[in-house]
Amino acid sequence: MEYTEVQFICSEPEIAMAYLAEIGFDSFAESDSGFMAYIPSRLFDENTIRKTLFTNNVQCRFSWKQLEDINWNQVWESNYEPVTIAGQCYVRAPFHPSKPEAGLEIIIEPKMSFGTAHHETTSLMIEIILSMQLKDKDILDMGCGTGILAILAEKRQAHSVDAIDNDEWAYNNTLENINNNHRSKIKATLGDANLLTKNVYDVVFANINRNILLNDMAKYAGSLKNGGILLMSGFYQNDIAAIEAEATKNNLKIDFYHTKNDWAAVHCTLNR
Repeated sequence: MEYTEVQFICSEPEIAMAYLAEIGFDSFAESDSGFMAYIPSRLFDENTIRKTLFTNNVQCRFSWKQLEDINWNQVWESNYEPVTIAGQCYVRAPFHPSKPEAGLEIIIEPKMSFGTAHHETTSLMIEIILSMQLKDKDILDMGCGTGILAILAEKRQAHSVDAIDNDEWAYNNTLENINNNHRSKIKATLGDANLLTKNVYDVVFANINRNILLNDMAKYAGSLKNGGILLMSGFYQNDIAAIEAEATKNNLKIDFYHTKNDWAAVHCTLNR
């Protein structure tokens, strides 16, 4: 099958990829300046891309080229590398060999590299989670994507884990990855922050994007036990002031933040 490779430069790549997946793009990979997206050439249409991004108010620049007719799965697998985070967590695809000596091992089907620890925000979240005590805690992974953080939480001996995403692809991929990792404590649900009306949690993960975090932070705080932790990423370092202002409105105090290549993650505690 012939494929077209499109390079995108966007301020909110995760949102862009979600809409691009709806018009036929089936593989994504991080690049030095943004991300690469791949679509069967028969489905590629420049005007459809522009209309989709414009309609959903997603600001992107893009360019493209036609690829040779090759075994795409073989090329994708050869270019996809496993990742080791903080020397403790080894994230690999099903086609990579296992490394029992690596400590925690997570298997993620590589359908979107932003959910496989290649992107800075996921890496930052994992690094902080590895430093946290999650044993016997009730966890929520909000905007779970591939389910990687939920899987890590169970492997860190969490008592229960809820994983929520409003994208059907992400929800199904989470179910697939839960099965691949033989997890039994994760409950995946298709939906958004409007579901947060009953359960309360010790820790909430939210690796989404700045606008959704600002819009839904009150609901995250409302689902936390007093003294609970909200761990957020998906925004740039220069967005921290806006994140902190909204956190303060909701009785959340930023304890610390970590950054990587201008991306940031913040660790907050709820004190009502």
